[in-house]
Amino acid sequence: MSSSPSERLGEAVELDEAVGIYIHIPFCKQACHYCDFHFSTSLKKRDDMVKALAKEIELRKDEFKNEVVETIYFGGGTPSVLTIDELRFLIESVYKNYNTSDNPEITLEANPDDLSKDKIIELSESPINRLSIGIQSFFEDDLKLMNRAHNAEESKACLSVATRHFDNISVDLIYGIQNSTNEKWLQNIETALSFGIPHISSYALTVEPKTALASFIEKGIIDDVDDELAHAQFNILKDKLETKGFVHYELSNFGKEGYFSKNNTAYWQGKPYIGIGPSAHSFNGSQRGWNIRNNSKYIKSIEEGILPIEIENLTKTDRYNEYVMTGLRTMFGVSIEKVETEFGESYKDHLLKYAEIFIQQQLLYIENNHLKTTKKGMFLSDGISSELFKLN
Repeated sequence: MSSSPSERLGEAVELDEAVGIYIHIPFCKQACHYCDFHFSTSLKKRDDMVKALAKEIELRKDEFKNEVVETIYFGGGTPSVLTIDELRFLIESVYKNYNTSDNPEITLEANPDDLSKDKIIELSESPINRLSIGIQSFFEDDLKLMNRAHNAEESKACLSVATRHFDNISVDLIYGIQNSTNEKWLQNIETALSFGIPHISSYALTVEPKTALASFIEKGIIDDVDDELAHAQFNILKDKLETKGFVHYELSNFGKEGYFSKNNTAYWQGKPYIGIGPSAHSFNGSQRGWNIRNNSKYIKSIEEGILPIEIENLTKTDRYNEYVMTGLRTMFGVSIEKVETEFGESYKDHLLKYAEIFIQQQLLYIENNHLKTTKKGMFLSDGISSELFKLN
């Protein structure tokens, strides 16, 4: 069920006092071949967009009245295309309109080509205290295949400077790239580790509809992705990072103790968050909302004081399915007690009944009354969770 554009999400359900703000910056220098996120390569509307983002932050302040904002996350797109003054302006807008903790985790997604030495120093002197850097690969042929805006030397140069000015850094790496080898992949991991990075987010290259990558594969210009290669490289990643003291706390995320992403962990634990900007999603415990995926229409609507958001009221079954999906992706698993308490005995019985075959296949196991994936099952967690869903 969708709302009219002028409606807003209700107040956050009291799942927890801690909440988050996500700010979508819909600009990129160029389009990566695999990406289906919402962005524009034209920066003409940048000033108007920044003003609109700040106004949406203000328009939605009543959605979090008593909650404390613990995380602010700049995603995109490429948030590092903004100036330090623009980023400060948006952070101050959050501080002005919401209760924020004394030291919120403030993450900036950034591309290496934006992170000059001067920019890194400026960022380190701002309230931003965590960088998430889109490295993807340290090999030129991989970067060209993906149409990344940076080169391998820029990646190494920015990490060399960033690690001197930031303690909390995450890098993104992509595995399962066509024509990759396990040896190259291991070298990618080792290069990242050589900089002392405490957090790595790593994703399999996926073919999204209507992307350049999908078109190239369809035309036979490049090979399709190889699921077996991706699975093998996932296992290499997991084994290597765990020997180096990283905790595999979510399907795509590995962190040293004390360096887990607070923002993303809150998502997986079902805490409320507000998504600011075109295409951004929001969640308050019982409703999910998403903003229009069009920069011009978004700006126009916000300027008129109207939130361009659609809202879906989640059923009990929707919430159960989401909990199972996110729980199985994490090291925390799915609490059988929580399923029974929040959703009812019939949901608990359904979960255990359909989990049994995966337990027999050693893909799932039960520990401390939590259903979790085994090492073998983790890579398959999304497919497994869909088999445990209930239908509305």
